[in-house]
Amino acid sequence: MASLLIYDFDGVIADSEVLANAVLAEMVTELGVPTTLQDAYGLYMGKRFSEVVRAVELSLGRPLPPAFAADCQARTLGRLRQELRLVDGVRRYIDAFAHIPRCIASSSSPARLAMCLDVLGLQSEFGRNVFSASNVARGKPHPDIFLHAAQQMAIPAARSIVLEDSASGVAAAIAAGMTVIGILAASHIQRDQRERLCAAGAQHVAQSFAEAEAITRRLLAAMQ
Repeated sequence: MASLLIYDFDGVIADSEVLANAVLAEMVTELGVPTTLQDAYGLYMGKRFSEVVRAVELSLGRPLPPAFAADCQARTLGRLRQELRLVDGVRRYIDAFAHIPRCIASSSSPARLAMCLDVLGLQSEFGRNVFSASNVARGKPHPDIFLHAAQQMAIPAARSIVLEDSASGVAAAIAAGMTVIGILAASHIQRDQRERLCAAGAQHVAQSFAEAEAITRRLLAAMQ
């Protein structure tokens, strides 16, 4: 029976968290609440955009201006188009497991995922196997997006290996009954990220994609 590799997108494939959270920090600061990049990581990273909006409103103590969502998404997409890069080592990892069924399961919107995959030249690598949490009832840390991805790929959750960089994503994958490799290769990774991923249940944590490749090979062999 086939195994499945499920990639989170932001912070795993795309080195995008630093860019997206910088935009958020700038915009919340402009609204009157000084917010650093580190603040944005702690408050907003890994959430669906609807959850980000609620978190920003909580920080502000008032509703956001009606144009905030559209302005934020436009500014974020503009920054990503200009500056987005792959996480170091992920291209080699993707190529190394080209023979294994794969998909993306992300909190980002379908439009943002499509644009970023185009910028990174990865559309052909994943095709239609790109799944957004905006199409399920609950976002991470709930398991919905990972269960949806496995169902769409017709491969059992127990035979799925998830690559995640956030504690909420790890918790979601563990709740789905999957094996998780925490990835610490992107530029936004914090000093305590390994501890956070382990506390969320990650069975394996890799500092680089070279390390993740070795772990993945052992896991796939054990699933034979």
